[in-house]
Amino acid sequence: MKHSATSSEARARASWPLPEPTLAYFPNARFVPSDRDPGAGAARQTRGGVAVLDDPEPFGHVPVLAQRCVDLLTPALTRQDPDGSGAVLVDATLGAGGHAERFLTELPGLRLIGLDRDPTALDIAEQRLARFSDRVTLAHTRFDGLADALAESGYAATESIDGMLFDLGVSSMQLDRAERGFAYAQDAPLDMRMDPESSLTAADIVNSYDQAALADILRRYGEERFAGRIAAHIVRQRARTPFTSTAQLVELLYEAIPAPARRTGGHPAKRTFQALRVAVNDELGSLRAAVPAALDALSVGGRIVVLAYQSLEDRIVKRLFSQAVASRSPAGLPIELPGHEPLFQSLTRGAERADAAEIERNPRSAPVRLRALQRVGKGDS
Repeated sequence: MKHSATSSEARARASWPLPEPTLAYFPNARFVPSDRDPGAGAARQTRGGVAVLDDPEPFGHVPVLAQRCVDLLTPALTRQDPDGSGAVLVDATLGAGGHAERFLTELPGLRLIGLDRDPTALDIAEQRLARFSDRVTLAHTRFDGLADALAESGYAATESIDGMLFDLGVSSMQLDRAERGFAYAQDAPLDMRMDPESSLTAADIVNSYDQAALADILRRYGEERFAGRIAAHIVRQRARTPFTSTAQLVELLYEAIPAPARRTGGHPAKRTFQALRVAVNDELGSLRAAVPAALDALSVGGRIVVLAYQSLEDRIVKRLFSQAVASRSPAGLPIELPGHEPLFQSLTRGAERADAAEIERNPRSAPVRLRALQRVGKGDS
């Protein structure tokens, strides 16, 4: 059942004061407790008159499908010793360190390499994982910088790592912090950079790309069926006033998207904001490069788990995993050639989803798709 709300009710539910244009156009805008955010939901002072509820979890952090990740990766991490001694896990999307903390706690001999492009996330994770500091190495890099990060940590780019974990997409700490500009329910600068040191922002794209390029981004990265209409509205609007804030863009989307379409399929701004975020951070290009590098880095018996939250990511992971588990014999041969067997086997039947209990506990797990592989053969020497 859809629930309507007044502006005051929506404001009371939000984790940050919502701008009046957003409340006027999208009164049901709200946020849910965070899965990777170190502060959302934790006890804090009221902010802008909005009281934030206490959260019993340290750092307000609820990692998605944490137990399933542990179940899948632990056999690879305990091959040498039940406590994980001698094993290395790479958390390629460290975030606030929730998954990492779980593994380091349960396996007191495990070594972990954590990657993140967001220096704020690394600072928070470093604090959270301080008691494991002798077993943790952190690297400020995109996950497609995996090979270099391994080399700097003293590991080879091929067949040297026991476990890989990717928790894809924008982290909750980025969504829930208004100044980052990721969330359509909070007014903020139109930024969307996961790494604040990067040069390209969402405002740069919206204000400088031509109409055809804008429509292409919205269509390819957001699967937005009104991409052409939205791009045309953006070009007309920016000729009068450049876009600087998320509220400006939300207001324009209300005008550009037909009323019947705004009432179905979730928040009308969802696809446009996703598309801009993906373009700003080159998320799909990075993923296409990172997954093959991660597979190469796994030793025989090593395992990889990937959590994807939108279909574009999951399609890439599905395709690359399908290639990894396929025979390497030439197509059309009736038998498997010796030495051409698949290098990997699947540990999941398709993509696994969060169950009702997980979603109730952590609503941001609702869209997740989990896939996992194990390396079963050595690569070509």
